[in-house]
Amino acid sequence: MNTLFDKIWDKHVVQQVEDGPTQLYIDRLYCHEVTSPQAFDGLRERGLKCFRPQQIYCMPDHNTPTHDQDKPIADPVSKKQVDTLAKNAAEFGLTHYGMMDKNNGIIHVVGPEKGLSLPGMTIVCGDSHTSTHGAMGAVAFGIGTSEVEMVMASQCILQQKPKSMRISINGQLKKGVTAKDVALYLMAQLTTSGATGYFVEYAGDVVRDLSMEGRLTLCNLSIEMGARGGFIAPDEKTFDYLKGREFAPKGEAWDQAVAYWKTLRSGDDAVFDKDLIFSAEDIEPRITYGTNPGMGIGITESLPTAGDANFDKALRYMGFKPGQKLLGTKVDYVFLGACTNGRIEDFRAFASIVKGRQKADNVIAWLVPGSWAVDQQIREEGLDQVLQAAGFEIRQPGCSACLAMNDDKIPAGKLSVSTSNRNFEGRQGPGARTILASPLVAAAAAVTGVITDPRDFI
Repeated sequence: MNTLFDKIWDKHVVQQVEDGPTQLYIDRLYCHEVTSPQAFDGLRERGLKCFRPQQIYCMPDHNTPTHDQDKPIADPVSKKQVDTLAKNAAEFGLTHYGMMDKNNGIIHVVGPEKGLSLPGMTIVCGDSHTSTHGAMGAVAFGIGTSEVEMVMASQCILQQKPKSMRISINGQLKKGVTAKDVALYLMAQLTTSGATGYFVEYAGDVVRDLSMEGRLTLCNLSIEMGARGGFIAPDEKTFDYLKGREFAPKGEAWDQAVAYWKTLRSGDDAVFDKDLIFSAEDIEPRITYGTNPGMGIGITESLPTAGDANFDKALRYMGFKPGQKLLGTKVDYVFLGACTNGRIEDFRAFASIVKGRQKADNVIAWLVPGSWAVDQQIREEGLDQVLQAAGFEIRQPGCSACLAMNDDKIPAGKLSVSTSNRNFEGRQGPGARTILASPLVAAAAAVTGVITDPRDFI
């Protein structure tokens, strides 16, 4: 019996090149402003149109400022990229959700919430965190700019088929442990290259119990273990999440879709190239200490006492010492957002900790919804009032401080507790130091001003 990955992949094979890659049909292409300009130029040079424009959705997110979006973008590079995407989408007849459009946001937040990402699909985008959409039961992965052009021109891509890996996490998560902690734990266990060459199917009690938003967070971080992507078999939770969303099937088409989606699971006798099992009880709230997402510890643990040259270099950059505990370390910035943790549940979690408390004076906090739809829900639920009473303000949607491509940069030397996905040197700004964490850990740091175990507040 085939794995679910085999089922979806095989259904999308157009042809197999002998001793070469697979020509794979792509159901959905997402386009943002950073990795698409050269692809559009390539089409122009060859006199080509987009083969199936109705399958392509464009929106700016990386370069968008998170304040004053109704005014022209001040940074000339960001302005040019955002404007160029709008012009290209108009010229090639593509759906485009620009800044201030109610449909705009981070592309990996908007796709699932609009029902554009559906079970059984193949989904690509010129962005490594496309694996997020795997939470819907789709085979979703990031591609390069030349491949974006390939998909635009043919709705197909040439790909070597990855190997399959199943990661099962069994048992029940303890208090204060979130999907983000699960992902950070897996990265520390596998390292940032442990899943290279594989497509990961997540399974087990913990994955079944996660909300859809938790699953989106887990799949988002698959790439940080080196995996080509990660996904979760669709179930009733998936169907409940999708029902009634704008682009989800309706009426009889919905019933037919669900009937098909229910077949999307690995067989009981499916054979994976690698099968790993972890226990929920081994996972506590986690933080990173180094300069890749796999350099992480449980929040109460001490740093390792020794490592390789990369370990030494990372600790020098971060200003930490081997064997030290990070609890109580002073924090300068807190960032809630990104395609990893910019959804409504993340804001609910953050608000649950800060409610009735006050932001620490030494902390600058950026709270950035992943989309305008999330922003609207924050206000409908009154979370904005809870956050404002605690001294926080909500910014406008965008990738924000996940990466230093817009105004939201962490200054050199400052320490940021961030709910984003990468802590590379300079990722949040030249010289910035980043600790990756869950929204609960970020909230605890925001009100205490130091790295704090969120379980103290739950």
